[in-house]
Amino acid sequence: MTDLETRAAPSSRAGALRRAAPALLGYAAVRALGLVALAVWSAARDKSAYTLLTARWDALWYTRVAELGYGYEVRLANGDVHSNLAFFPLLPWLERLVTAVSPLSYADGGFLVGLFASLAAAWGIFAVADHVYGRRAGVCAVLLWAVLPVGIVQSMAYSESLFTALAAWALYAVLTGRWPAAGTLALLAGLTRPVGMAVVAAVWVAALASFVRDRRASEPDGARIAPSAPASASAPDSISASADASRVLGMLLAPLGTAGYVLWVGHHTGKGPLGYLDVQAGWRNGFDGGYAFARFVAEKFTSFPSALAGVGLIVGVASVIWLYVVGVRQRQPLPLLVYTGVVTALALCASSYFGSKPRLLVPAFPLLLPLALALARLRTRRSALVLGSVAVASAVYGAFWLNGPGPP
Repeated sequence: MTDLETRAAPSSRAGALRRAAPALLGYAAVRALGLVALAVWSAARDKSAYTLLTARWDALWYTRVAELGYGYEVRLANGDVHSNLAFFPLLPWLERLVTAVSPLSYADGGFLVGLFASLAAAWGIFAVADHVYGRRAGVCAVLLWAVLPVGIVQSMAYSESLFTALAAWALYAVLTGRWPAAGTLALLAGLTRPVGMAVVAAVWVAALASFVRDRRASEPDGARIAPSAPASASAPDSISASADASRVLGMLLAPLGTAGYVLWVGHHTGKGPLGYLDVQAGWRNGFDGGYAFARFVAEKFTSFPSALAGVGLIVGVASVIWLYVVGVRQRQPLPLLVYTGVVTALALCASSYFGSKPRLLVPAFPLLLPLALALARLRTRRSALVLGSVAVASAVYGAFWLNGPGPP
């Protein structure tokens, strides 16, 4: 237990599950509504909702990695090379595991992993919000995450739900001083998506800040405790040494997933430590500080109909930034701010796949905490009405989205 804690952790897993039950049941209801809406819309268009969830876009790339391993690539007419090395391995590994122990296909395995991972993510989000702001805010945070306009991606054979689950529980472990667990979860998050570096950054910054606070606490009024202190003082010293070792272990474990995969790709391609950047370049994806996205938005204002989309994009980006600023003003814990800042920066400043940006922001759940606090202050009936209305709109939009352009 560390100074990062603001609330006592539940006494047992069963007690924690009971405490989270309203949030998990509400989350399951929202996701079920989204799946029903998708099934009805897809049937009306003579499409398979299950295929849209498990065998389109990135889901196909993940299942190919699970089935055939790495080395598959597509060369486009313009010279671009789309390599499956761009996709991190944890989800394909889990798909392969499901297929090995059951008669399910790789696509089925991806859907099953996504299903359980989304529930784990919802529980993790509740745990973080409950720990910082209380149970009511925790329930609201989970439901807000469920009703995101692109929330249907949480039910797809994609890695967003798996990554969010690992990230949320890693952040909870940091907040409750469980450093080895935080490092292990950060390692796994780093094997799931490139943005796993956001979890690593949160663990490292929080650990370093904790080191500094501990050192300051041991030096009252600027002077160290006198060396002539009684022998019994060695017990706190022993506890402090153990805590330091725990933090160091967490810090050492955290980057191993991201670094390990990136270095493996560099070795596999023969291009050294930066080989993964070349793989991303083949997809025309990179980090340019937001220049390409800003130009994309500006081009929307060349005609009237598209100008409306441009206004919507500006409002959306401004809303994301505003929510982050509000989180800072509300003094969210440092690891949450670091994690959210890195996820948001990587999502908004990527140089390609502009239609994917809402999906890339799905793991940035701490952005929802200011809204969750506001909803928690409303009467239950009013907050239920707001969330229910948004849930219906989200379900309809999700069905339209997947039956239309969908996530690239």
